[in-house]
Amino acid sequence: MLFGKLILTATLLSSAVAFAPTSSSHLSASSRTLHSTATDESSTATNSLKNAGDRDILIRSARGEQTERTPVWLMRQAGRYMADFRKYSEKYPFRERSETPSMAIELSQQCHRAYGMDGIIMFSDILTPLPTLGIEFDVVRGVGPVISTEVRSEEDVEKLKDVEGVDFDETLPFIREILGTLSKEAEEANTSLIGFVGAPFTLASYTIEGKSSKNCLDTKKLMMADEDGSSKAMSMFLDKLATMIGNYGCHQIECGAQVIQVFESWAHQLTPAQFEQFAKPASQKAIKIMKEKHPDVPVIYFANGGSSYLEVQRDMGADMIAVDWSVDMAEARKILGPDIPISGNIDPTILFGSKEQIEQAVRDCIDKAGGPGKHLLNLGHGVMQGTPEEAVGWLVDECKRYKGKDA
Repeated sequence: MLFGKLILTATLLSSAVAFAPTSSSHLSASSRTLHSTATDESSTATNSLKNAGDRDILIRSARGEQTERTPVWLMRQAGRYMADFRKYSEKYPFRERSETPSMAIELSQQCHRAYGMDGIIMFSDILTPLPTLGIEFDVVRGVGPVISTEVRSEEDVEKLKDVEGVDFDETLPFIREILGTLSKEAEEANTSLIGFVGAPFTLASYTIEGKSSKNCLDTKKLMMADEDGSSKAMSMFLDKLATMIGNYGCHQIECGAQVIQVFESWAHQLTPAQFEQFAKPASQKAIKIMKEKHPDVPVIYFANGGSSYLEVQRDMGADMIAVDWSVDMAEARKILGPDIPISGNIDPTILFGSKEQIEQAVRDCIDKAGGPGKHLLNLGHGVMQGTPEEAVGWLVDECKRYKGKDA
């Protein structure tokens, strides 16, 4: 009981930012007296909440190390399911939020303060670096990304800016301020800082289609033209994007990111053969650039919808493979083998279920991955809009609590 009262105090909360802050003015006189006369108990509570290993548990897991428990973070953990997030998203356009350091920093941290995931991920978008090549985009409410720069031919690719001459501090000056500040905040919060990039094929497809697409027809036409030799625009574009993305990932690391996740968001548009011919080599090139320059920083590769060809993702060059929810975790572990670190893969819709269903899904996923400390828990896609906020807390808490079937 004493511990439960102590974590309500403002002093303890200031050193355990994984919990939502509570003003000391709301504490009763008896609670304040209890805190001032319980130094030993307060110290014990602080130490238990701020475990030294939590600072890099996600990083160690992404490198493939077995950890003392299963770490957890969630794709789209900073999102519209949170009322605090919607106070910004309903008032400010996406790019203003993601490119204004004060807003991006706040939006990145809201979920961590509320739920205590094992990492803070920068609030941004996979399309953010496209303007460095002269590709203009916007994110329109109710529509999604809209790209105005046309890339459909070899000539269009050649007109893009020189990838080797990109200065990210000049073209994306907000990134260094956002990540630099978040790096300090993550250290204070005793957690890790996650950066991310979009994979070359996904960025190419977005650009070619001009917006989200159900079938990527224009992209696939360029792929077929590339195959028959009538146009090499697709290969040229992918190669240019791979270099830019690899360098952008390095820039994020140099600004403070401790882990990079590569999002192949449109992998579901590809057959296994198309993945191997186009998407895979481009992503491998981007990952290689990051790993050659920063070999100690783990890179996670996530192909959304790519579970049907997991067997060809073993040699991506990434430190860890994240899998979507359409494959059973035990089967994914079997396909990838015991030596490939794995992340995932709870169905995001389970967060609309009961507390018991959510906790069971967490336990099942951890067990199928090999047991506590054997993988990095995540959803198999992003947190959905409309997800009950308390459900996210239930998932994170159960992941941190679970000690295994035999515990």
